[in-house]
Amino acid sequence: MRELSIDYCGEWFEPVPDEVFVIGREGDLAIDDNPYLHRRFLEVARYDGIWWLSNVGSMISATIADGSGGMQAWLAPGARIPLVFGLTTVVFTAGPTTYEFSVHQNSPAFRHQAKDPEADGETTIGPVVFTDSQKAIIVALAEPMLRREGTGFSAIPSSAEAARRLGWALTRFNRKLDNVCDKLDRVGVAGLRGGGGKLAMNRRARLVEHAVTSHLVTAADLPLLEQMKGEAGE
Repeated sequence: MRELSIDYCGEWFEPVPDEVFVIGREGDLAIDDNPYLHRRFLEVARYDGIWWLSNVGSMISATIADGSGGMQAWLAPGARIPLVFGLTTVVFTAGPTTYEFSVHQNSPAFRHQAKDPEADGETTIGPVVFTDSQKAIIVALAEPMLRREGTGFSAIPSSAEAARRLGWALTRFNRKLDNVCDKLDRVGVAGLRGGGGKLAMNRRARLVEHAVTSHLVTAADLPLLEQMKGEAGE
């Protein structure tokens, strides 16, 4: 196996150091025949001894995270980021579909120092604390990704579908979704501000990408969907 390899849906790819590896609707890694996906979206290439991931698309952003979820970045069109971890997760959304692939390096430039697994307190990211009903919103939207094993693709539920999953009125679901997005926006999570239509779809997608890659929600949180079903709440 070469120094860097990519896993998508259980299929492995090995970029060559002196060539540009193209990811998109077409390319070395043809993700999917999805009209919302750029033909050339991401590129992996090695410059000055460092592997880089570049967003060469014009509309779609990608969420990049290390394997622990402790580092996360939003890769906007025209931006690039060094691939320095042993495991890097890349998640992005094109239309109604969210995709995930992972990048593995044999000799990463940065090694994560594991923390003590014992921790106290409620679910937080920085200073943010979520109520059970707010967390249930995130789990309902992320459920397809949380139930999926490994890398691949899944559809993000609409607000109406997620509200039905919880047995809530759509107005209540949307109000709480606004609260969740506002909380994360205040601590610097990009891409959550927006109104209706495509902006609302992008906001849900960005929330799911952030929540899954940062381990804000995991498969262990799925029982919360039944626990909060039909709950009147605050």
